[in-house]
Amino acid sequence: MTMPSIDQSADLAARRAALAAAEPGLRVRDQAARLGVSEGELVASGIGSNVILLDAEPGDLIRAVESLGPVMALTRNEHAVHEIVGTYGNVSLGAHAGLVINKPIDLRLFLNRWFASLVVEEARGDTKLSSLQFFDRHGVAMHKIYLRPESDRAAWAALIEAKRAAVQAPPAFEAAPEAEEIPADAPAGFDAGSFLSDWEHLADTHDFLPMLKRHGVSRPAALKLAEGRFARRLSQGAFRAALEAAARDQVKIMIFVPNPGCIQISGGTINRVEPRGPWINILDPGFNLHVREDHIAAAWQVDKPTVDGTVTAVELYDAAGELFLIMVGVRETGVPELPEWRALVHALPGVTG
Repeated sequence: MTMPSIDQSADLAARRAALAAAEPGLRVRDQAARLGVSEGELVASGIGSNVILLDAEPGDLIRAVESLGPVMALTRNEHAVHEIVGTYGNVSLGAHAGLVINKPIDLRLFLNRWFASLVVEEARGDTKLSSLQFFDRHGVAMHKIYLRPESDRAAWAALIEAKRAAVQAPPAFEAAPEAEEIPADAPAGFDAGSFLSDWEHLADTHDFLPMLKRHGVSRPAALKLAEGRFARRLSQGAFRAALEAAARDQVKIMIFVPNPGCIQISGGTINRVEPRGPWINILDPGFNLHVREDHIAAAWQVDKPTVDGTVTAVELYDAAGELFLIMVGVRETGVPELPEWRALVHALPGVTG
């Protein structure tokens, strides 16, 4: 792991400026892909100009964000972007993970994956955007926090002053390793009967992932094994249909968008569902969701038994078998899921054959 030189960063910043001039609508993530670098590397090339490197534990920064008042929290993966406006608070942090539950802000943080913290000041048209952006050691964005017009600018300036790194140089990001292949099928000799019995006797949705690990089976393989009993293949258009039905009937839903460092969650009714190009979007005041419909390689209805009854989910997977979004009905612990949500999912178009 080596620090990029000043010349390398300056060259990258110049290449970015040329690309932005040629294609002014291109977002930074797409710019990075065009230039053959990670998003973190590209953003960090602005250190000394419009970017400031912070020197603080990510958890300390998350706690400090509460002082800013209302902000916009953004978490994304390759296929979905989740944006919600609220105030950080009720932060609970462990050695490697943490929670922020101050509705509507609802986050699960895996801070051991966070590596670099950058303040970014940029102009988008006539708008000045100020943000705090967190990246993993491979330059992949884990979480971003954007100031709003109503945010406390004095607290923002104080946070930067208190946490600014003494040496302003780009972090030493590492090349990303080859992605591990996600098995589409269970291993030879797999005891499907024992696995499905354990599934049947789940008591809590949080027991699902440990069950998969205990049996040594991937999520896509598990769904194939459970098809017809606890899982149903849905059409690619089922997710859009679910959003439109939830908006029309005002069914309260929860949407989870994960990446390796953060899961961001929203809960409640939605209203404005609009397709734009390859994206299907929720465009509500205080909450936006953007999902690449053309990246939905598989959609599933997944039923998980609990002590409060079955919890019904819609899960979206990409071509590599990676889970990138979960949608469920809003529910409280100790209360069965909303019957209107279950009816909505059961009415979604499936895939046969």
